[in-house]
Amino acid sequence: MDSRTDLLSGRPVASGARSNVLRPDGDSDYSTGMRYVFAPPPHSAVRIVGSTGWFPVHRIYCVARNYPDHAKEMGSSGREPPFFFMKPADTVLSVAEGETGVLRYPSLTRELHHELELVVAMREGGASLTPADAQRCIYGYAVGLDMTRRDLQTEMKRLGRPWSIAKAFDRSAPVGGITPAAWIEDISKVEITLDVNGVRRQQGSVGDLIWSIPEIIARLSEAWEIKPGDLIFTGTPAGVGPVGPSDLMTANGTDLAELRVRVMRA
Repeated sequence: MDSRTDLLSGRPVASGARSNVLRPDGDSDYSTGMRYVFAPPPHSAVRIVGSTGWFPVHRIYCVARNYPDHAKEMGSSGREPPFFFMKPADTVLSVAEGETGVLRYPSLTRELHHELELVVAMREGGASLTPADAQRCIYGYAVGLDMTRRDLQTEMKRLGRPWSIAKAFDRSAPVGGITPAAWIEDISKVEITLDVNGVRRQQGSVGDLIWSIPEIIARLSEAWEIKPGDLIFTGTPAGVGPVGPSDLMTANGTDLAELRVRVMRA
């Protein structure tokens, strides 16, 4: 009897028997449960305020230079078209209210910077959304930190290369508990703040965003189909700066759950 090898198990498969091999078009060749070559990692998720449930993370989008004062301190000015970068979903560090998350000081940098942001969590999505459509797709809001290896970002900019190495490292996206949108009366009036060791470093109002939240989502949906589970970091106010081992970062937003993260030695 002819035989072939099951690519997952490495065992021979008799001719005519079904093999759990993916076809080139992506369709599976089996009718039973999906099998993997190793156990899939846990799905990244963020805690939800007032619930024992979790918000599953699909993608993490970030908007650059979306507060006027920060745009100026980074060498930009005016209402330039928004531009985006991404972090892998598993860079999220979910920290429940009342807890303190731990961020190990990352390798390859001597300039680890904090960037305080309002994070939008999407429950629905689509492509080429209007701002009105985008608003209806929002599940909730949280405060977050876009942690950045600033020296590497500066070097990548100088060389004209992507900044992934500066933005997309492990645990580079701490996020506090997500507050359902229905609990927030007017998101444009929300103030966000960041203290480091009790000293105010950043403060901003969502109403000061160069591009509003619905506009951001609509522009994103022109390039990517927005999906349930997407997180959108909406930009950071002025005052970004360095943190080091033992520093405690405390982020807050009006009517949002507090986020506390301590930097620890690697």
